[in-house]
This record gives sequence, C-alpha cells and structure tokens, in this order.
Amino acid sequence: MSKHENGTMEIKEQEKTFNGFLKFAGYGMLGSMVFLFLLYLVNG
Repeated sequence: MSKHENGTMEIKEQEKTFNGFLKFAGYGMLGSMVFLFLLYLVNG
C-alpha cells in the first residue's frame, strides 16, 4: 500500500460541485424571499 501525502489529491470536480451547490442554495434562498415578499403584498 502506498503512503498518503496531504495535498496531492485532485479536487477540481469536488470544488465545482460545491460551488454549484452554493449557487443553487443562494438562488433558492433569493427565490424564497421574493415569493414571501409577493405573498405579503397579496395578503397585506
């Protein structure tokens, strides 16, 4: 078995996936806030 060395693993795909998740979560939060604001205007 080879010895593991820290910092040698290729992580480009993991970084791309994580950045996509953050973008999705941000747009989801923004969409939820807009939806709640519009709901407030309709029921206000």
